Amino acid sequence: MGWKATLIKPFAKKIAGDIRRWSHDAVACQEAIFKNLIQKGSRTAFGKDHGFDKIKTYEDFKSAVPIRDYEGIKAYIERVKKGEPDVIWPGKPAYFAKTSGTTSGIKYIPLTKDSLPNHFGSARNALFNYAVQSGNFAFFEGKVIFLSGSPELDYIAGIPTGRLSGIVNHQVPAWLRTNQLPSYKTNCIEEWEEKVEAIVRETLPEDMRLISGIPPWVQMYYEKLLEKSGKKTIAEIFPNLSVFVYGGVNFEPYRSKLEELVGKRLDSVETYPASEGFIAFQDDYRQNGLLLNANSGIFFEFIPLSEINSENPKRVWLKDVEVDENYVIIINNNAGLWGYNIGDTVAFQSLRPPRLLVTGRVKHFISAFGEHVIGKEVEEAMLAATKVQPVNVVEFTVAPQVNPPDGALPFHEWFVEFDAMPASLENFAELLNTEMVKQNIYYQDLIEGNILQKLKITPLRRDAFREYMKSQGKLGGQNKVPRLSNDRKLAVELEKYKL
Repeated sequence: MGWKATLIKPFAKKIAGDIRRWSHDAVACQEAIFKNLIQKGSRTAFGKDHGFDKIKTYEDFKSAVPIRDYEGIKAYIERVKKGEPDVIWPGKPAYFAKTSGTTSGIKYIPLTKDSLPNHFGSARNALFNYAVQSGNFAFFEGKVIFLSGSPELDYIAGIPTGRLSGIVNHQVPAWLRTNQLPSYKTNCIEEWEEKVEAIVRETLPEDMRLISGIPPWVQMYYEKLLEKSGKKTIAEIFPNLSVFVYGGVNFEPYRSKLEELVGKRLDSVETYPASEGFIAFQDDYRQNGLLLNANSGIFFEFIPLSEINSENPKRVWLKDVEVDENYVIIINNNAGLWGYNIGDTVAFQSLRPPRLLVTGRVKHFISAFGEHVIGKEVEEAMLAATKVQPVNVVEFTVAPQVNPPDGALPFHEWFVEFDAMPASLENFAELLNTEMVKQNIYYQDLIEGNILQKLKITPLRRDAFREYMKSQGKLGGQNKVPRLSNDRKLAVELEKYKL
């Protein structure tokens, strides 16, 4: 073991021990965080507007603070952007994380001195916890790469502003910075394809041991490496590569292709970071499920997905959640977000410790006929189908076809980019439909009731999704293709790439 790993090991063991302890007393952690947030929030304009000085219980809080999206808190954010202190959290933010919104345009999410440890300490803790569990400290001795957005920042009222993945680069500790790739200069390249080419040139001669990024963009990086080097697998280029850290999308639909490119199975660690906070991380790399980050400055609330559009939805905290219920996750944090709906849905697998699965996005579903198909269901169906009939799927998305041109019954249209076409597309579609029936009983009822016909697959040409994302200015970084849509906007664009 090298000197760096030797120095890190005792600290990592302490972190892993701390995680084990608080994860089994997460409700108490949340209770303490709630009290601290209310105490500090009472000194802000938001707290005074919402009577924080009178809040004693969670029931009081629910009565005082409604659920909001970005539009609901935007007026307060605009005051912060003008340089006003103590608006939603004491003082001013350390950063603004800039992210895209559907109705609000660009969103500016505050990161404060108090909330920074949640974002950056949590990522470190997830890695340290993995190292202790696996005994793999060797990756600390080689190079690590984070495929992220540009670290270049703008300023709003003196507050540094940029994409979260770029801000992360400014918070990398000194002990890791000497191991980190790509270089700052390369990381500042905005055009993704040019950036990947530069990253390939920088990393080819290095001893890469850990890679972190969103799976489809990591795949692009791998393919460029193989093309440039002439090697058959990534393992031939980086024999010491041992860990893949990812977040933002489900890894399973990409796993087989990435493992084929690497030439072996890597340990993987899933994380659940968002501009609004570091929500959860995989606390056991040997099993699925993410540990809710219940001891890190965020008080979480949950609303059953079935009630999210109700006038008075049921609203609970960790003490009252139930296993297998699909919840919309609500954040209250030490950056000044209060009753904030981040738009994600989760389902708990266990409560002690509180482990969950990310099931999708509130706005990413199909319910053209009341079926309410969610992201997790289409991903599980695709994964099951590809296990029965082995085929590599590069990327896919699903949309309803409500008015087929031929006047036939409506159907769900799956736009799929295959690495290689199945021997029989019809057989694969039939298999996929069978798996969807297992995932969603309402979908089955609609087919049996002759409301829907079975799903149809529209195969897309090679690199279709990359070309589409490039056309939208969303190639690379933290951008993701929606798994499903309840309208035809994306479908119409993808029809241009049909085989």
